[in-house]
Amino acid sequence: MATEEVNKPPPLPSYPQLILNAIEALNDKNGSNKTSISKYIESKCGDLPADHTTLLSHHLNRMKETGELIFCKNNYLKAGASAPPRRGRGRPPKPKVPLPPGVVLSPARPRGRPPKDPNAPPRSPKPKVASGTGKPRGRPRKMARPEGGIGGSSTTIIAAAVRPRGRPPKVKASALPEVSVEH
Repeated sequence: MATEEVNKPPPLPSYPQLILNAIEALNDKNGSNKTSISKYIESKCGDLPADHTTLLSHHLNRMKETGELIFCKNNYLKAGASAPPRRGRGRPPKPKVPLPPGVVLSPARPRGRPPKDPNAPPRSPKPKVASGTGKPRGRPRKMARPEGGIGGSSTTIIAAAVRPRGRPPKVKASALPEVSVEH
């Protein structure tokens, strides 16, 4: 058991620590790119996991999002006091103008429709105003068709009997005469 512990390589430091050490050691004023950081880590720590490049990319992106690193012109810099402030996405908010002393703001109005006052007297319903034309609103009602037609003429009844409304019914195959072809 003692021989197994002696043969084990020392555990690797965490990837964020390795990345920060690489950026400090490379000490480039414009920052270090991903390949130079990867080569430095490979030179310092001999046996790395097979997915080293994926792990490195993941940790670089995470450190960039948390603000530990600054990504500028494809290079990574350590965030420090001299680093520019990190801006979020979208339009920045308007700067607030300071109020003169002694001015007190009223509380902001709540959003939405104000609630009804339960103590208010009930409102009378509005009287319906009839339109000036005397016609009812909307589509007129369907009228029943008179027996003798509109004018009493028989031509409308004949025209309706000749061709009914809608799609004609399908012709059945039995109604067609069979034609036999003999050679």
